[in-house]
Amino acid sequence: MSAVQSHWRQVSEQTVAATITSNGYFSAAAQRSSHVVIIVERKEDWASYFPCEHVVTAQEYLEHTRDSDTGKRVQVINLCRSYKYLGHGYYCSLLAEARGHKVIPSVRTISELTKKALYGLALDDLDKTLEKALKHQLYRSTEGFTLTLYFGRTDIELLQELARQLFETFPSPILLVEFRHHNGWHIGGVKCGVLHKLRDDQEDQFAHALDNFSRKIWRQPRLRRLARYDLAILHDPHEQLPPSNPRALENFVRVGKGLGIDVDLIERKDYARLAEYDALLIRETTSLDNHTYRFAKKAESEGLVVMDDPASILRCTNKVYLTDLLNSHQLGMPATEILYKERPHDFERIGERLGFPLVLKIPDGCFSRGVIKVESQAALLKATAELFEHSVLLLAQEFLYTDYDWRIGVLNRKPIFACQYFMSKGHWQIYNHKAIGQAINGECRTLAVHEAPKAVVELAVKTANLIGDGLYGVDLKQSGDRVVVIEVNDNPNLDAGIEDAYLQDDLYGLVLEEFVRRLELKRRGQVW
Repeated sequence: MSAVQSHWRQVSEQTVAATITSNGYFSAAAQRSSHVVIIVERKEDWASYFPCEHVVTAQEYLEHTRDSDTGKRVQVINLCRSYKYLGHGYYCSLLAEARGHKVIPSVRTISELTKKALYGLALDDLDKTLEKALKHQLYRSTEGFTLTLYFGRTDIELLQELARQLFETFPSPILLVEFRHHNGWHIGGVKCGVLHKLRDDQEDQFAHALDNFSRKIWRQPRLRRLARYDLAILHDPHEQLPPSNPRALENFVRVGKGLGIDVDLIERKDYARLAEYDALLIRETTSLDNHTYRFAKKAESEGLVVMDDPASILRCTNKVYLTDLLNSHQLGMPATEILYKERPHDFERIGERLGFPLVLKIPDGCFSRGVIKVESQAALLKATAELFEHSVLLLAQEFLYTDYDWRIGVLNRKPIFACQYFMSKGHWQIYNHKAIGQAINGECRTLAVHEAPKAVVELAVKTANLIGDGLYGVDLKQSGDRVVVIEVNDNPNLDAGIEDAYLQDDLYGLVLEEFVRRLELKRRGQVW
């Protein structure tokens, strides 16, 4: 038995472990107290450590059924080989958050570390700590080096305080930090490390750090606070399907003046100007892999009040997260199953369980893109082959046709508008992206919230409240007494002539007044 295996025998005896049984449920012993789940991509990745029941593969974690008791504290340590977008490591963290588990690294950390444009903002203050730590003669002769951190710990005492700060900023089991010397020391890059590539001596360090970490309370990074009354609205004047049309943007500017808010329309090129404002409203279609998420992250890091906030973008842009979230809280949704690229044999019976036609969805599609209706098994196999080129997971969902979808706008946990979006002419969806010479989307009808069915509004609010307290548009279908959630949008359409048809200027006023309320609370040092 290696030194690492010997050490981990002691660690596994001291750590409260989560036991996942053959039927996919947490065991009764694990349910009685808080526990840790360690995820590896392959069993052999844990070969150097003592075997224990709380180590599960990524596939096992993705497929397990969450127990109905949501009151237990579960800590998930995601040690997958890769955290690439829509890969196994990404989905494990995404579903851990949907299940209410504390996970490291979080989806936010994974997303931030993909591009220096996202995480570089947080490094400026750390460079001062680095320069102070490395001012000694020992480090003056080198141009740079890479340091591996394990749960924020390093054997180099001079850098331990910096290691702790890096871990608080980017909580991840293993971090690879590149240091460069050019007119002083700087952090050149940060990325997640992987367990299966550690050397023997590094495995020992990892095991000791894991032992120490598992006994501590997980902390969230602190945010700086500012308080001003200038609002930036991020938009793209060339976007084909923007969440707010030009007249709606003009209304935001006009209504804002009456509320004492200077509303400024900004574009992608204005990224460096964000610090001039104290609030940001994103009126451009959001995505984790474009500049909208970077804007949200920078705004949050600068202490701005921001909608959409980064957490809402993360949660709303992926339908797998929503599926697991609704299942966990037993809220209405169409019958849905997750298809795994590595389990093609499951495709043979999906039609029997859900029936044809059924709907296939790529998890991060928007405006009905990446959504395919299949009428037969042959069409299913063709569609999955196409969509699996973009994601290791797909959603297969029961097909429910209705003449229109409900959209309930929710702001700060309260409904603010209700719309009926009718299907595009001759099409089964609201948006028909293949339409030629005709409208791409169907007609809309806006009502007062109290005129919408009570069951629709209540389910929409319950669902949105699971995401956060921002601005959301919950899409639902109603068939008889059955009401189901289709998706939650983090930046719902607020178009002049459509969503504002009932409330008129009051719709824009409600959104802007919420910014004012949060800004005033921040100025008083309170949390909204």
